[in-house]
Amino acid sequence: MKQRVITGIVAGGVFLAVCLLGGWSYHTLIMLMALIGYYEFVRMIKLPSLSFVAILGYVAVLYFTVPWGLFSVHSVPLTATSFLWLFLLLLLTSTVITKNTISIDQVALLFIGAVYIGFGFEYIIATRNMSDQHGLFWTFLLLSSIWSSDAGAYFTGRRFGKTKLWPAISPNKTIEGAVGGIILSIVSALIFAMLSGGILSIGRAILIGLSAAIVGQMGDLIQSAYKRKYGIKDSGKLLPGHGGILDRCDSWIMVFPFIHILMLLP
Repeated sequence: MKQRVITGIVAGGVFLAVCLLGGWSYHTLIMLMALIGYYEFVRMIKLPSLSFVAILGYVAVLYFTVPWGLFSVHSVPLTATSFLWLFLLLLLTSTVITKNTISIDQVALLFIGAVYIGFGFEYIIATRNMSDQHGLFWTFLLLSSIWSSDAGAYFTGRRFGKTKLWPAISPNKTIEGAVGGIILSIVSALIFAMLSGGILSIGRAILIGLSAAIVGQMGDLIQSAYKRKYGIKDSGKLLPGHGGILDRCDSWIMVFPFIHILMLLP
């Protein structure tokens, strides 16, 4: 527990400091986190981490997280749909060229991983760069809601948890803990609303807190399902006591895109 707390404080402090700086430092950090996350995903599904098809996946993740707006270009070279189609074509072609040494099952997993991780981290970057000049506020709002949900679920579950939420996937999670996480996430978002100077309404804050808690907990369960399927405890060992990037960001890469898709941010 001591190691976990120390790692959490140090890693959280570094991330928040870089987030405050923004610009290239923030983008570089997020790109590295995304690439490491994809590396963990490839290893988790037991595929060679530097195979040709895996490298295609790294390129895809990098494409989605490159800060094109910081370059002297008006838009990305290809739309997301066009890029994903070309990526898919290359992956499927590899099954033909290798005479199914690389199987359709393998490239399907690599495609899922690139979309899952690439889009998730892309929206984390997009939130910080929102054109309303309040990107830092929205980023901290979502992170606070996610972290509050995690803390509320953990402490409420330990104190009051009796009814298992989904024991086949995550034996320690309880319904009581999940509810506690939702409540604390909403409270956190409401505090942001009260300090926002009018840019975040009470109603929108409640919806954001509720969405962040529910989707964040689902992101955690999704990661647990993958790890249980492949018989591993953590996706990586980068963060002592916490596991890897995917272990720490499994909620982030679901919540940030979902909040944008629902258009809960202005």
